[in-house]
Amino acid sequence: MAVRGVIHTADEINRIRRAAAVTAEVREQIAALAKPGMTTFDLDQLAGECIRATGGKSAFLGYCGYPGNICISVNEEVVHGIGSPDRIILESDIVSIDVGVCIDGAIGDTARTLYFQEPSADIKRLLEGTHESLLAGLAQARKGNYICDISKAVETVALRHRLGVVREYVGHGCGIKLHEPPEVPNYSGWGKGAKLEPGMVLCIEPMLNLGTAKVTTDRHDGWTVRTRDGKPSAHFEHMVLITENEPEILTWPKMM
Repeated sequence: MAVRGVIHTADEINRIRRAAAVTAEVREQIAALAKPGMTTFDLDQLAGECIRATGGKSAFLGYCGYPGNICISVNEEVVHGIGSPDRIILESDIVSIDVGVCIDGAIGDTARTLYFQEPSADIKRLLEGTHESLLAGLAQARKGNYICDISKAVETVALRHRLGVVREYVGHGCGIKLHEPPEVPNYSGWGKGAKLEPGMVLCIEPMLNLGTAKVTTDRHDGWTVRTRDGKPSAHFEHMVLITENEPEILTWPKMM
């Protein structure tokens, strides 16, 4: 039996909407601050300042023991990378920033992958394919559809771009808690999942690799997830509200 998603009240939706907008703004601030030559620890500290300036707090810091303000994952790091004073960002790097903000009893969660120079053909395929797969998934976030419709849309685009689809980590419900049911896989073949109903808020977040889909977790820090073959990975994430009509993307940037 499929797990039903959390149906949020009107008051909760208003607070989630605000938290998501604040988080999207912080995401863009961090993206503007990220520069080659700085360390990922520097970027994490700046992110913490941006989050505190909103009156909110990091939704990640201390969550299950996570030690950073945001997740910063570079090149072959897929997700959950931790800012380090020893990791200098290079012009050739691609850097995923995953940002969560808790404010007024609600949570926003969003991610994007940054790059600093003209990408190679393969990196361009990775970045464009991952972002396109996110948009395809968002388009299926409609009343009456099922989670599997989102999963299939993401996977179809990923495979067209010849990208590996990470299976160990998936999207999720979000709003009052960072992780709420249902899970939102980026691949198909596992079932139908929850039916999409107005009031549900989902984080759709493709994590796609240039090579193998297989990943491994760092034995020392217990968090950083890397591609098993060492090839680059990209990560994009938006929160979407299921409505009676069109999907409402809560973390869409104000300026495109």
